[in-house]
This record gives sequence, C-alpha cells and structure tokens, in this order.
Amino acid sequence: MSRTLRADAERSMRSILEAAERVLSVQPNASLEQIAEAAGVARTTVHRRFANRQALVDALALAAAAQLRDAVDAARPDTAPPLVALHQATANVLRTKRHWRFALELADTPGSAAFAHQRALAQRCVDLLGRARDQGLLRPDADLEWTRRVLYALIGESTHGHTFSDAQESQPDPDTLAGRIIDTLIHGAGPRR
Repeated sequence: MSRTLRADAERSMRSILEAAERVLSVQPNASLEQIAEAAGVARTTVHRRFANRQALVDALALAAAAQLRDAVDAARPDTAPPLVALHQATANVLRTKRHWRFALELADTPGSAAFAHQRALAQRCVDLLGRARDQGLLRPDADLEWTRRVLYALIGESTHGHTFSDAQESQPDPDTLAGRIIDTLIHGAGPRR
C-alpha cells in the first residue's frame, strides 16, 4: 500500500513540476493555483507539497538540474573517449534543455537552489575538455574555462537562437545539432587545414 501511495505522490509531483515548467515558461508570474490547474491536481495538493511559490520554483530548478546532471552522466564523460563523450553529452543536454528551458535558466542564477549543481556540471565539462586537450583535440594551450563558455554559448544559441534567413529551417534533431556544435568548437568556422 505504501508503495502505491509513494508512486502516486511521485506522479503527482512530476505532473506539478512539468506543469510548472509549461506554465511559467509562458507566464513567469503565474500563481500556484494556475499551476495546479495545468497539472490537473487540486490547489491544496500543490500547497501541501510547496510552502509557497518560491519553494515550487526552487524545486523546479533542482529537478531540471538533476535531469541535466543525469543527461551528462549518461554520456560517460569520465570514461568514454572525449570526442564521443562531448558529442553525446551535448546531444543529451540539448534534449534536456528543450523540456526545461524556464527551469534551467533559474538554475543558472547565483544563489538559486540549483546553482551549486550547475557549477559542478561546469567543472565536469572543464574536466572533459581537459581530456580532449590531452588527446590533441584542442590546442595544448587552450583555455579550458573559455572553451567551456564557448561550448555553453553554442548550446544556448542552438536552443534559443532564431534563424533570420528567408527559408526558415526546422530545428535539426539533437544529434545533428551536437555534431555541428562540436565541429564548430573543435574546428571553428574557418577552412580545414
């Protein structure tokens, strides 16, 4: 019986957080009542789990940061060949960012509940880039923190950027985008030597 209750509580929590992401990404000042309605749960259910709106926002940022961490972990950044890990981690991050845009922006805010998670992920990225540099994928003198920031910028532009050409292209799948991002990171936009 307690497993059933726990599973129901987890489903309810997941639906609240997913609804919060959907609602807050469109209407950042939405109330707990609006989020409860979107989640299909009673307002009291949301209030029972979250003392206030900020507690829900913090939980949302933590849940998104945990999913981002899991996405990076799935790429095996410590053991897979660096180029493979960079590509897979980038594709996984792109997939995660598509579902948690609002929450992941919150996680980047210093002092937020999820900021420490983001800092830990940034350090893992620097470590992976160090492995890539050790294997000759990056220049021996490459500034790894700057390279991480460039990688993050490329990912951000891929998830938030707009195409301004006349022929609006549809958003490529995450694996295709990851290939473009890693190719740009490693080779730049100049001609191949």
